[in-house]
Amino acid sequence: DAQPIDEALAFLLDHMPPQLHLVITTREDPNLPLARLRVRGQLTAVRASDLRFDLTEAAVFLRQTMGLDLSEDNIAALEARTEGWVAGLQLASISLQGRQHDAADFIDAFTGSHRFVLDYLVEEVLHRQSESVQRFLLQTSILDRLCGPLCDAVCLSTDGQATLEALDRANLFLIPLDNERRWYRYHH
Repeated sequence: DAQPIDEALAFLLDHMPPQLHLVITTREDPNLPLARLRVRGQLTAVRASDLRFDLTEAAVFLRQTMGLDLSEDNIAALEARTEGWVAGLQLASISLQGRQHDAADFIDAFTGSHRFVLDYLVEEVLHRQSESVQRFLLQTSILDRLCGPLCDAVCLSTDGQATLEALDRANLFLIPLDNERRWYRYHH
């Protein structure tokens, strides 16, 4: 049970001296008073959207780090396909090694169902989820946009909104489409 640890960290955050800075890294939002810390100006959050590569960063990564000689159009298409996700760019780069002559065709066909991307997602993300979350992800993967009631209809359940909120807090696959976080889509 992590509750005693969460309580101790919350106490520390409320009572630490101003010269002390605490860095917490986690894939999921921790069970801490984040809203209160944010209002006080004591929280700097780095979200998944902050870690995405923009077009310039993607070009530098693909050319200098991965050694690919791609056209601007190919880089733009690959950045759009991966939404700047560095692991996606790297997996695409591995697949492109030695086949840059047909880069445009490969990039057009590169999706989340590409074998390297699929292997990564299954091994590193999906298998680490509970059986109920795995079932929810698989059943709702057919939807272009998701909201609680729509997920309830597809999954024949009543916890669609709660599951979406949990996935959002866990930074798993979802991109919110509105400020109320009622509508989402999965990463491409």
